[in-house]
This record gives sequence, C-alpha cells and structure tokens, in this order.
Amino acid sequence: MAIALIGMSVIGVALLTSAQAGAACPAPRISSASTVAAIRSAVQAQSKKVVTFLGYSGAEYEDKAAMLARATAVLDTLDPKLTIVNIGATLEGIGAVYALAKEKGFDTIGIVSTQARDNKTALAPCVDTVFFVTDASWGGLVKGTNQLSPTSAAMVAVSDQLIAIGGGEVSRDEFQAAKRLGKKTQFFPADMNHAVARQKAAKQGQPAPTDFRGALGAAIADSAVK
Repeated sequence: MAIALIGMSVIGVALLTSAQAGAACPAPRISSASTVAAIRSAVQAQSKKVVTFLGYSGAEYEDKAAMLARATAVLDTLDPKLTIVNIGATLEGIGAVYALAKEKGFDTIGIVSTQARDNKTALAPCVDTVFFVTDASWGGLVKGTNQLSPTSAAMVAVSDQLIAIGGGEVSRDEFQAAKRLGKKTQFFPADMNHAVARQKAAKQGQPAPTDFRGALGAAIADSAVK
C-alpha cells in the first residue's frame, strides 16, 4: 500500500507542476521557417541535442497521469542545458509534456503542419518556438507513397532522439522512419483514451473499437512476433 501511495504522489506532483508551468508560460514565438531545410537550419543553430516526444494528440490518453509520470522520468535523465524538447506544438495529448519540460528548464520547440494554423488548433502554452510546416496533410506518409510528408520529414530531420509514449499513425510513420535512419528511439506502450476512440468510431458509423494500443503500439507488437 505504501508503494502505491508513493506512486500516486509522484503522479500528482507531475500533474500539479504541469498545470503550474502552463499558467506561467508566455505566448510562443512563431518562426518564419516553414520548410524542412529551413527548420533544420534554425534548430541546428542552437547547438543542442533535440529530443522529440511522440504520442497521441486528439486521441488523448486513457491514463494521462501515467503518461506524464513516464515523461517526467525521461526528462529527468536529460540535461536542460544541452537539450531541446520537441513535440508537435499542439495542446492535446502528448502536448502536456511541454509544461513539464519548461518547469525543468528546457528550451522547447514545436513542429506542426500549417493545417493546425488554418484550422485554429490550440497551441500548447509552454512551447517557446513554433514552426508551421507548409503541408497539405497533418503528417505521416504521403498517401500512396513511402515518403514522409513535409511535417513528419521535419520532425525526423531535427531529432537526435525520439521518445514515443503510445501513438497513432503519424507517430508510427515518424518513429519507423527514424529507426531506419539509425536514430535513437524508445517506445513506451500507452492506450489511447477509450471513450474518445469509441465516440470517434460512432461518429464515423464504425464498430466500437476493442484495440486501444494505437497504430505505433500495434506495429511494434506485430514486428516483435515476426
């Protein structure tokens, strides 16, 4: 029981510090860099290692507190003086890690498709600099090809290390591309939010889902069996 209480205390602290940091963060700076080459150049000019967090966004997490606790443990292994934390710039899902990163003193960036700007998607409050990539999609592979869209290509190009906590199709495509390039990757399984997934399926007239591992988790499980 004592161990369980300690674990809950750690998760509670992660949630509290995330909320506190979010309230204190200034508005993000919007960079003029909008191509893969320009974004990579801008990030490399900071002469720091880039650690990218991948995961769910709108699909959210079934256990968000556990995700934040996992992210906290990862951040605690990194040096804020030498590391930039990169995510997908938006507020939902894995975007909550921005507040944790700022609370620990990391510089933060976000790379996201211009679809987010055009659709007025909320940005995370604790991302220092946002790069909007000119892209007709939200990311992942270009339909009908094995080529990453500009947004996902930029995410992979700037990253020295990628940490995935669950993740859908876009995260799967970026994670697999990074592995093929020999970049350091690490995956932690996490369910997407069950209720959100059921609601999405119902709106699309599809059967209620029974597998909540996400596309990345399913792909990793399949590759382990082969």
